[in-house]
Amino acid sequence: MLRQLLLLLAVGYSGLFACSAFSQTMPQLTADEIMQRVGQNQDRAEELRRHYVYKQHVHVASRKTNGKLMHEEMANYFVVPSAQGSNKTLTQLAGKYWKKNQYLSYSGGNTPDDSLDGDLVSDLRDDLANEKRSKDGIATNLFPLTSKEQQQYTFKSLGNQIVNGRKAYRIAFRPKQNEEAVWKGEALIDADEFQPITIFTTLSRKVPFWIRTAFGTNLPDVGFSVTYKRQTDGVWFPVSFGTEFRLHAVFFINREITVSLQNSDFEKTHVDSVLHYEQSSLQ
Repeated sequence: MLRQLLLLLAVGYSGLFACSAFSQTMPQLTADEIMQRVGQNQDRAEELRRHYVYKQHVHVASRKTNGKLMHEEMANYFVVPSAQGSNKTLTQLAGKYWKKNQYLSYSGGNTPDDSLDGDLVSDLRDDLANEKRSKDGIATNLFPLTSKEQQQYTFKSLGNQIVNGRKAYRIAFRPKQNEEAVWKGEALIDADEFQPITIFTTLSRKVPFWIRTAFGTNLPDVGFSVTYKRQTDGVWFPVSFGTEFRLHAVFFINREITVSLQNSDFEKTHVDSVLHYEQSSLQ
């Protein structure tokens, strides 16, 4: 037992010294300086990511607070770059919903479920797929990465840490006073390339009292997270996105909502290339 304890202590101290050594070799930059470099890189990355084709899988589900599934939808897309950003082609859609004491399944077109759960799930999927409201399947106003988006936020350094063997800065962000932005959160920034590794956000303020009182609508615990991965040519791409939150609406509607998105099978190509694809199975 004593030998095991000493071994654990030795491992712990070695990890502590390793982190300390990493911190000493990292440039001493302010949070604003770090995020300024991130913004410059993201401005360039938005253009570089247009030269990729990839597959996207989206899963959205609505459940009652007791865990009972009410509506679930899964969709696969093939994403092709365009002059404006990218075009998404729906290659497969499937789902199921609860109606009259049984689950009904569907595939192909739009959901036949015209209930609140059906509208909610389909709208959330459409928001993720609609490039006019999102970049790479992710709403642009959730994460202050580009130079333009950063203008609405203040940043604070929370120290350094190691992520998958790479040095990273930990940065907190929140809206400037009286700004319209409503999200706050933290980001892990790669210290060598000044690219985001992971980011998560939560509401910076509660849903206004008058909305909760007049409309009976609230979004407690809502938050989003996104993970980026470096491609072989050095371009960092968002590979996963997720959220899970409660929705209280119109006094009698209570739901647990989960949303996830996965980008995969990245392939670099010329913007003007003509591409062909095969439908992939839903998972």
